[in-house]
Amino acid sequence: MSLRITKELNIQDKQYINDELYRFNLKHFPQDLRGRYKEICLFLKDDKGHVRGGILSEICWNWLEIHAFIIDSGVRKSGYGTKLLLELENIAIEKDCDFIKVDTLSFQALEFYKKNGYQVYGCIDNVGREFKHYYLKKDLKEI
Repeated sequence: MSLRITKELNIQDKQYINDELYRFNLKHFPQDLRGRYKEICLFLKDDKGHVRGGILSEICWNWLEIHAFIIDSGVRKSGYGTKLLLELENIAIEKDCDFIKVDTLSFQALEFYKKNGYQVYGCIDNVGREFKHYYLKKDLKEI
Protein backbone atom coordinates (compact mmCIF):
# COMPACT_ATOMS: atom_id res chain seq x y z
CA MET A 1 0.00 0.00 0.00
CA SER A 2 1.29 3.43 -0.94
CA LEU A 3 0.08 6.52 0.98
CA ARG A 4 0.49 10.20 0.18
CA ILE A 5 -0.25 13.45 1.95
CA THR A 6 -2.48 15.98 0.21
CA LYS A 7 -3.61 19.47 1.15
CA GLU A 8 -6.62 19.76 -1.10
CA LEU A 9 -9.83 20.76 0.68
CA ASN A 10 -12.54 18.19 0.13
CA ILE A 11 -15.77 18.30 2.16
CA GLN A 12 -16.21 14.51 2.08
CA ASP A 13 -12.66 13.95 3.33
CA LYS A 14 -13.13 16.54 6.05
CA GLN A 15 -16.38 14.86 7.12
CA TYR A 16 -14.61 11.48 7.20
CA ILE A 17 -11.99 12.82 9.64
CA ASN A 18 -14.66 14.36 11.88
CA ASP A 19 -16.76 11.18 11.82
CA GLU A 20 -13.81 8.91 12.59
CA LEU A 21 -12.69 11.07 15.51
CA TYR A 22 -16.26 11.10 16.83
CA ARG A 23 -16.47 7.27 16.59
CA PHE A 24 -13.11 6.90 18.34
CA ASN A 25 -14.10 9.28 21.15
CA LEU A 26 -17.48 7.62 21.56
CA LYS A 27 -15.79 4.37 22.63
CA HIS A 28 -14.32 6.16 25.64
CA PHE A 29 -17.31 8.14 26.91
CA PRO A 30 -19.94 6.85 29.32
CA GLN A 31 -23.10 5.46 27.74
CA ASP A 32 -25.33 8.24 29.13
CA LEU A 33 -23.28 10.96 27.39
CA ARG A 34 -23.32 9.41 23.93
CA GLY A 35 -25.30 11.25 21.30
CA ARG A 36 -25.32 14.52 23.25
CA TYR A 37 -24.56 17.03 20.52
CA LYS A 38 -26.62 20.09 19.68
CA GLU A 39 -25.83 23.45 18.14
CA ILE A 40 -27.09 26.38 20.20
CA CYS A 41 -27.15 29.73 18.39
CA LEU A 42 -28.59 32.90 19.91
CA PHE A 43 -29.01 36.12 17.96
CA LEU A 44 -29.59 39.71 19.01
CA LYS A 45 -31.78 41.44 16.41
CA ASP A 46 -33.03 44.98 16.09
CA ASP A 47 -36.66 45.89 15.32
CA LYS A 48 -35.95 45.61 11.58
CA GLY A 49 -34.70 42.05 11.99
CA HIS A 50 -31.03 42.86 11.45
CA VAL A 51 -28.56 40.84 13.49
CA ARG A 52 -26.68 43.05 15.96
CA GLY A 53 -24.84 40.26 17.73
CA GLY A 54 -25.01 36.70 18.85
CA ILE A 55 -23.42 33.52 20.13
CA LEU A 56 -22.58 30.38 18.16
CA SER A 57 -22.07 27.40 20.43
CA GLU A 58 -22.63 23.69 20.79
CA ILE A 59 -23.38 21.17 23.47
CA CYS A 60 -21.02 18.24 23.38
CA TRP A 61 -21.38 15.43 25.93
CA ASN A 62 -21.49 17.22 29.31
CA TRP A 63 -20.38 20.73 28.37
CA LEU A 64 -21.29 23.68 26.21
CA GLU A 65 -18.59 25.36 24.15
CA ILE A 66 -18.81 28.91 22.84
CA HIS A 67 -17.23 29.19 19.39
CA ALA A 68 -18.11 32.78 18.44
CA PHE A 69 -19.63 35.66 20.38
CA ILE A 70 -19.93 39.22 19.11
CA ILE A 71 -21.99 42.31 19.86
CA ASP A 72 -21.99 45.19 17.36
CA SER A 73 -19.86 48.06 18.62
CA GLY A 74 -22.84 50.43 18.61
CA VAL A 75 -24.69 48.39 21.24
CA ARG A 76 -21.79 47.13 23.35
CA LYS A 77 -21.81 48.00 27.05
CA SER A 78 -25.63 48.12 27.02
CA GLY A 79 -26.06 44.82 28.86
CA TYR A 80 -27.02 42.76 25.81
CA GLY A 81 -23.88 40.64 25.93
CA THR A 82 -24.59 39.66 29.52
CA LYS A 83 -28.23 38.91 28.65
CA LEU A 84 -27.17 36.64 25.79
CA LEU A 85 -24.61 34.90 27.98
CA LEU A 86 -27.15 34.35 30.78
CA GLU A 87 -29.66 32.93 28.29
CA LEU A 88 -26.99 30.55 27.01
CA GLU A 89 -26.08 29.51 30.56
CA ASN A 90 -29.75 28.79 31.31
CA ILE A 91 -29.98 26.60 28.21
CA ALA A 92 -26.81 24.76 29.24
CA ILE A 93 -28.24 24.15 32.73
CA GLU A 94 -31.56 22.92 31.24
CA LYS A 95 -29.58 20.55 29.00
CA ASP A 96 -27.71 19.21 32.06
CA CYS A 97 -24.27 20.56 31.13
CA ASP A 98 -21.64 20.59 33.86
CA PHE A 99 -19.65 23.56 32.52
CA ILE A 100 -19.17 26.07 29.69
CA LYS A 101 -15.83 26.65 28.04
CA VAL A 102 -14.68 29.48 25.81
CA ASP A 103 -11.47 31.00 24.53
CA THR A 104 -10.69 34.65 23.91
CA LEU A 105 -7.72 36.81 22.95
CA SER A 106 -6.34 39.51 25.23
CA PHE A 107 -7.82 42.28 23.04
CA GLN A 108 -11.27 40.67 22.99
CA ALA A 109 -13.49 39.86 25.97
CA LEU A 110 -11.36 38.50 28.82
CA GLU A 111 -12.69 40.96 31.42
CA PHE A 112 -16.28 40.44 30.24
CA TYR A 113 -16.06 36.70 30.83
CA LYS A 114 -14.31 37.12 34.18
CA LYS A 115 -17.00 39.59 35.27
CA ASN A 116 -19.57 36.90 34.44
CA GLY A 117 -17.93 34.22 36.57
CA TYR A 118 -15.62 32.51 34.07
CA GLN A 119 -12.20 31.45 35.31
CA VAL A 120 -8.99 31.24 33.29
CA TYR A 121 -7.60 27.72 33.20
CA GLY A 122 -4.95 28.26 30.54
CA CYS A 123 -3.09 30.93 28.62
CA ILE A 124 -0.74 31.01 25.64
CA ASP A 125 1.64 33.97 25.33
CA ASN A 126 3.07 35.44 22.13
CA VAL A 127 -0.08 35.08 20.03
CA GLY A 128 0.31 37.41 17.07
CA ARG A 129 3.60 38.30 18.78
CA GLU A 130 1.96 40.70 21.23
CA PHE A 131 -1.24 39.14 22.55
CA LYS A 132 -2.35 36.31 24.82
CA HIS A 133 -4.86 33.55 24.12
CA TYR A 134 -6.98 32.72 27.18
CA TYR A 135 -9.03 29.59 27.89
CA LEU A 136 -11.88 30.01 30.35
CA LYS A 137 -14.43 27.79 32.04
CA LYS A 138 -17.53 28.31 34.16
CA ASP A 139 -18.80 25.47 36.32
CA LEU A 140 -22.60 25.31 36.13
CA LYS A 141 -23.17 22.89 38.99
CA GLU A 142 -22.24 25.70 41.40
CA ILE A 143 -24.90 28.08 40.07
